[in-house]
Amino acid sequence: MAKITQELLTWYDRERRDLPWRAAPGQRADPYHVWLSEVMLQQTTVATVKAYYRKFLSLWPTVANLAAAPQEQVLKEWAGLGYYARARNLHKCARVVVDQHGGHFPQTEEGLRALPGIGEYTAAAIAAIAFDVPAVVVDGNIERVVARLYRIEDQLPAAKKPIKAATKIITPERRPGDFAQAMMDLGSGICTPRNPKCLLCPISGMCAAQAAGDMERFPVKAAKKQKPIRRAISFWLEHDGHLLLERRPDKGLLGGMPGLFSTPWEERDTFPEKTEWADHAPATSAWSVGNTIAKHTFTHFHLETKLATAKAQTRLNIKGGFWHPISDMEAVGLPTAFAKIVKLAK
Repeated sequence: MAKITQELLTWYDRERRDLPWRAAPGQRADPYHVWLSEVMLQQTTVATVKAYYRKFLSLWPTVANLAAAPQEQVLKEWAGLGYYARARNLHKCARVVVDQHGGHFPQTEEGLRALPGIGEYTAAAIAAIAFDVPAVVVDGNIERVVARLYRIEDQLPAAKKPIKAATKIITPERRPGDFAQAMMDLGSGICTPRNPKCLLCPISGMCAAQAAGDMERFPVKAAKKQKPIRRAISFWLEHDGHLLLERRPDKGLLGGMPGLFSTPWEERDTFPEKTEWADHAPATSAWSVGNTIAKHTFTHFHLETKLATAKAQTRLNIKGGFWHPISDMEAVGLPTAFAKIVKLAK
């Protein structure tokens, strides 16, 4: 076990990825930087996160700066990253850290897990990388590396328990953060889901799956379920160069984000007819429904949307709605799902 750990750390010192939130090998990273990056990286690629991370740090260099920002601005800058509950919890967590912890993140996994939006993995990652706590860090990349290393036959999610137990055995007391990041880098660039580069792997000689030649079988996963399709009509109501948008409720999908008024997103075989969607329109008008379809995929379903367009005679005051210049749509921070729908009108 010690050999696996040492080989990985030696490899990491030589081959580590240069990421903006990382400290040099053997040094502690800023807890704020680690936390911000880990929240952004949930369900999102490193390539996508880099630009958002730099933008957030330029706007809010410290956790106190972020806590003082209006939630609406934080959500606006988050637009495009998806999983918007993360942004709401990010802002809430910053305020708790400032108000209840004097602007300093707790240094234990237990203390970190008590913060809004921080689960088991994120708490372990922050504790290990920022505070040198020998926490057991298991993300998707590490899960794959360990499942192959020990050829763990259990099917996910049942495999998570033995994978974590195996990871604990090889997690060192010294440099646990670097070890966790070495495992992440190994899974990201070498022990990939398809066509793993075993010849470049520093621990391939100790890998049970590599010895058996069935690396791609691990981790063992259940067959994917087909995602259902939800269909809806969204409403484009404009007046004098302005578009009517709504601010979605804080709770629920895309909570707190701006978007178009729409019919409910329901699983159905066809799009709603006018008799079904008329009551959901934000105003009575001469609506015209186009045939082009905007498509977007969420974690658990596909969304297909058609756009109903109309012009208002006056700038109506609609509950939950606000008007925004059509020429400056990028400034409003639309989630990707709605940005695709807006393209239908343009």
